[in-house]
Amino acid sequence: MMATIEIPVWLFVLILVFAGVTFASHFLFPSVRWFLRHGMERMVARLNARLERPIEPFKLMARQDMVIRLAHDPKVAEAIAAEAEETGIPETVHLERARRYAREIVPAFSAMFYFGIAARAAKWFARLIYRVRIGQFDTDAIAGIDRRATIVFVMNHRSNMDYVLVTYLAASRSALSYAVGEWARVWPLSWLIRASGAYFIRRRSGNLLYRRVLARYVQMATAEGVTQALFPEGGLSLDGRVGRPKLGILSYIVEGYRPGGRDVVFVPVSLAYDRVIEDRVLTAAHAAGVRRFRAPVGTILLFIGRQLRRMLTGRFKKFGVASVSFGTPLSLAAFLAAPHGDVTADLAEELMRRIARNVSVLPVPLFCAALGEETDLPLAEVEQRAEALRRRLAAAGAHLDLPDGSARAAVSGAIEILALRKIVRRAGDRIQVAPRDRALIDFYAAPVAHWLCADAASGARPKP
Repeated sequence: MMATIEIPVWLFVLILVFAGVTFASHFLFPSVRWFLRHGMERMVARLNARLERPIEPFKLMARQDMVIRLAHDPKVAEAIAAEAEETGIPETVHLERARRYAREIVPAFSAMFYFGIAARAAKWFARLIYRVRIGQFDTDAIAGIDRRATIVFVMNHRSNMDYVLVTYLAASRSALSYAVGEWARVWPLSWLIRASGAYFIRRRSGNLLYRRVLARYVQMATAEGVTQALFPEGGLSLDGRVGRPKLGILSYIVEGYRPGGRDVVFVPVSLAYDRVIEDRVLTAAHAAGVRRFRAPVGTILLFIGRQLRRMLTGRFKKFGVASVSFGTPLSLAAFLAAPHGDVTADLAEELMRRIARNVSVLPVPLFCAALGEETDLPLAEVEQRAEALRRRLAAAGAHLDLPDGSARAAVSGAIEILALRKIVRRAGDRIQVAPRDRALIDFYAAPVAHWLCADAASGARPKP
């Protein structure tokens, strides 16, 4: 028993490594996990005490547990059985596919990251480049939403800054869960997005099993009260107008609703900007007639470098106003109480109508609408047109977010923003539009058309 055994050094080191791993996995790691979990629970309790909508337990579930629950959901199992019968491929193969889809979709929400880093960064960045304003806010209706109801913010999609703005403004109320497209599935961006509670979707996937897994995740989250944010248009607006809705995620929510269960309340959110960061990329894609677009990396780096140089030299100017309006909520239970032909389509149309009617009119859109089709106008005439538009918009019930409520001051501010980018220039007492940027004038004028055209969806240019 006391005899000496000689072994190679490498084997001795290997034994020590295995012994260390065993000790850590059986004694150290569980203690560390308990300590971290206990700390997280205390932090979440403090957060829930100040949030209007506490973080639901479903959102805090361990990601692997959620993946297993989703992949083995009875309705997913039905879809697996149907695919196996149709294709002749064993169910185990389709189950593995369902697990892969679940791992792709399910987020890894971190309350510490969301409220400690993401929400603060969103607030800092939004206020750095914009003058952030709350446009309209139906205080009584929003305050009267049932505390048990699931809230879904439904928004128009103008810019990728939408995520930042709404995260910042909603941080005192709840943690939002977004649906994010495949463009963001690049590490480390994908990790940051998952930690923020967002889930990835394949917008153009026609795979039935994938759609069933996605539908069940959305329905589970909705049934468990997770606050969500949706962009029904499915992508950024290429022409500046509030677009037609796509019914995918809305249809999952409607299909998953059960009368007498937890209500779903949709809050229409209308976003407006004096400057959309991606405007040139979007108008170029619109001119080319394509939905797929990607800003060149060199262009992005050049843009960031230019703004940093302006900040360092004290010449940086904010990009104007970013306005967010919260409209009158729509209860799904109340909506379903009335007869409808196609419930999801009718719901989407009503929500998009409310969004379009709530978009604030800012200085740059008012100025661009006043220019009309002209490329060279006297400044006095532009101001007269802007004042005429201001009166018509006020009479139509539009929310005007203009400096001191003045059309003249709005024109002055808009010229300053656009002249900095050489979209327009002031030559004496005349305003001239750069020919290559004619499309940008149309892009920014489009929201005004929603107020002045008989058919808000037609997008016809208003005549000053």
